[in-house]
Amino acid sequence: MPARIAHVSLLVPDYDTALDFFHRIGFECREDTDLGDGKRWVRIAPPGGETELLLAHAKGHQTEAIGEQGGGRVWLFLETKDFARDYQRLQDAGVEFETSPRDEPYGRVVVWKDPWGNRWDLIEYAHPDRGGKGT
Repeated sequence: MPARIAHVSLLVPDYDTALDFFHRIGFECREDTDLGDGKRWVRIAPPGGETELLLAHAKGHQTEAIGEQGGGRVWLFLETKDFARDYQRLQDAGVEFETSPRDEPYGRVVVWKDPWGNRWDLIEYAHPDRGGKGT
């Protein structure tokens, strides 16, 4: 089996608040295991998505990095096969949009922020072979 990226850690101030937000935008919780001492192993992903986010409750100096893991750049890319549906879902969840949806040579895209300030792209590729599998 070829190597793959299985999880990307996302620093959050609280597990349950993060789970609530990601549930509202359509993600599913794949695992929520209590590890003791307030730690949990929490894996989430869009339905059918391969790579998962591992929610990491920030402690100490890690709290300074909440919302800044991408260094101010778009850091996470949420690919969709139905831009209108997922754009509406994000609107309904009250996310902050930095741009209006726009068409680029590679597809339809909009930049948005999660509740902690991480910048994301919602993107529907014009040519399915240019991106991943889609969500």
